[in-house]
Amino acid sequence: MLRRCNEGRRPEGIGNLAAKAVLDFRHNDGSNQLGNLHPGAYSDYTGYQAVNSSTEIKDPNLWQPLATTTGQQSFVGAQWYKVIPYALTSGDQFFAKLPKPATYDTSRPNSPLSRRYVEQANDILRFSANLTDEQKAIAEYWADGPNSEFPPGHWALISQFVSNRDSYDLDKDVKLFFAVTNAVFDGGVAAWTAKRTFNSVRPITAIHYLYGGKTVKAWAGAGLGTQSIDGATWSPYQQKTQLTPPFAEYISGHSTFSGSAAETLRRFTGSDKYGAMVTIPQGSSKVEPGQSPMAPVTLSWKTFTAAANQAGISRLYGGIHFHDGDIRGRKMGELVGKNAWLKTQEYFNGE
Repeated sequence: MLRRCNEGRRPEGIGNLAAKAVLDFRHNDGSNQLGNLHPGAYSDYTGYQAVNSSTEIKDPNLWQPLATTTGQQSFVGAQWYKVIPYALTSGDQFFAKLPKPATYDTSRPNSPLSRRYVEQANDILRFSANLTDEQKAIAEYWADGPNSEFPPGHWALISQFVSNRDSYDLDKDVKLFFAVTNAVFDGGVAAWTAKRTFNSVRPITAIHYLYGGKTVKAWAGAGLGTQSIDGATWSPYQQKTQLTPPFAEYISGHSTFSGSAAETLRRFTGSDKYGAMVTIPQGSSKVEPGQSPMAPVTLSWKTFTAAANQAGISRLYGGIHFHDGDIRGRKMGELVGKNAWLKTQEYFNGE
């Protein structure tokens, strides 16, 4: 009984109560964490069905689930537009500032949107054909795919660097990670609401559709370099087990996460200064093990903005996002970050 009475008075007791309140709330926030809305933790309960199949492109503007070495893809996070955000009023709060993605109209191939669709596909092919060791290293460093910390965790590690750099104490750390992770959380809700809303095609599908049966110049696979290949066989610079993420393209989640985190770190520290670097060892590539990079590659970022920009463009180097998905994702992230910061200040100021 004495322990219960002191639970809300001792620091650890207050922490336990706060954690329980958050867990109880988030267990029923629409993410289906407990699998009580549909069997399987975080599984989709909204009935999403892909129009395209792994073997047929019925609509070149929509996401295509792929058959991979680990099985048939399904849309991960299809229900995320129903998740209760942190500071957003809804996942589509800023959609008025989000243009629709480029689409290909077979009856109007010269329309502005059709030309933009082709132009973006060609941009990806140009990157693919001219990948440098540095660009490959950037693509892999920011990949944050399966069996990793994922993009939100990557920005938590960047926040940890800031804490160590600036000698933060525990109180400052609590505020830092509260601010960054909640902004990134809202970034995820906004990005996946867009992904579900637009259900947009990935580069691999667009290139196969446009250039199947035609010769393109591109990266031909691990250790093969740039070659002339059939567009139907084009593959992004990724590991074979994860050719392209299992959800729609527009907007880029990496770019949105990065935009929201960078915006928060700028505001929290009062500066855009970052100042970190990492050296990628020779031959450490997971896509081309033992072959890339041919010599150590050092990546460095003077600012949070530079890091967010590189995280965004890494998805083009890797061949899994279009330019518009990246740029508009970064912009969405900034808007989400600013919005989250306002609410965070209310908590910090006791309002």
